[in-house]
Amino acid sequence: MEEISISEFKAKCLAILEQVRKTKKPVRITRFGKPVAEVVPPSPDKERGSWLGCMKGRMEILGDIISPATDPDEWEVLRD
Repeated sequence: MEEISISEFKAKCLAILEQVRKTKKPVRITRFGKPVAEVVPPSPDKERGSWLGCMKGRMEILGDIISPATDPDEWEVLRD
């Protein structure tokens, strides 16, 4: 793993980040010769599936979903 001083990292931060992204090799940042941090490449993105149909097989329909939830005689009261 490549090691660079913190002052060099401060001066060349964007270039070092781009280098890590391209080469996929981590870089260790040191201060007075002791490790302070490591810049590592990002983990691969998970491929996201389509959100359509994502709940398939996770629900169960109980009872009749076509008829009204209340008694039809009660609807007369609401119409007035």
